[in-house]
Amino acid sequence: MASSEDLLKRLGVTIDAETLRLALTHRSYAYENGGIPTNERLEFLGDSILGYSVTEALYRDYPDLPEGELAKRRSAVVSTRALAGIARHLEVGGHIYLGQGEKRTNGMDKSSILADTMEALIGACYLCNGIEVARDMVMRLVSPLLTDAEALGAATDWKTYIQEYAASHQLGPVIYDVTGSGPDHARVFEARLIMGGESYGTGHGNSKKEAEQEAAGDAWRTLQSVPKA
Repeated sequence: MASSEDLLKRLGVTIDAETLRLALTHRSYAYENGGIPTNERLEFLGDSILGYSVTEALYRDYPDLPEGELAKRRSAVVSTRALAGIARHLEVGGHIYLGQGEKRTNGMDKSSILADTMEALIGACYLCNGIEVARDMVMRLVSPLLTDAEALGAATDWKTYIQEYAASHQLGPVIYDVTGSGPDHARVFEARLIMGGESYGTGHGNSKKEAEQEAAGDAWRTLQSVPKA
């Protein structure tokens, strides 16, 4: 397990050891260790603080944008994809307490787990430091995304994008090959997107829908990397 002090330095805040450990405790680890508390309540709290902080910043900094565009940008910044990207940049994965099943399936790099943990860390920061410090931390982490055109794509329904792209380019039917693994309390799904008999992307998630969306996003990035004729 990586040093928690290094993580706190990257976050730029102080969180007491007990609260930090709770924020990093995934339900799979809690289940395997006698049903100890998980980070899910902190995640719930952090989600609200994240949404409030981003909404306020967008309202203040973009006075000319209509409500629909503000909502689109907020959705992008608080999306699983965006939060997971932040978590990877901060190297959060190596600090998460995971059950053996999640470890075997590389849970430390699953977007859903990383995003949930980021929200829990925001909640932990709030409990230990108050709303101003928590809001400052949130804005340090998400500010680059607020004006990043690519980040706005995180709000896109990737499945719809792929469906339209496949139809317009005559790539054949879009098929999602989805498999599930793990016990019911920690079920994980893997999706593989297939077009015209070829695999274009993969994704993981705690639901079939989440795995399919991630696979569609992966396929979209694959398609964008193909040189134009």
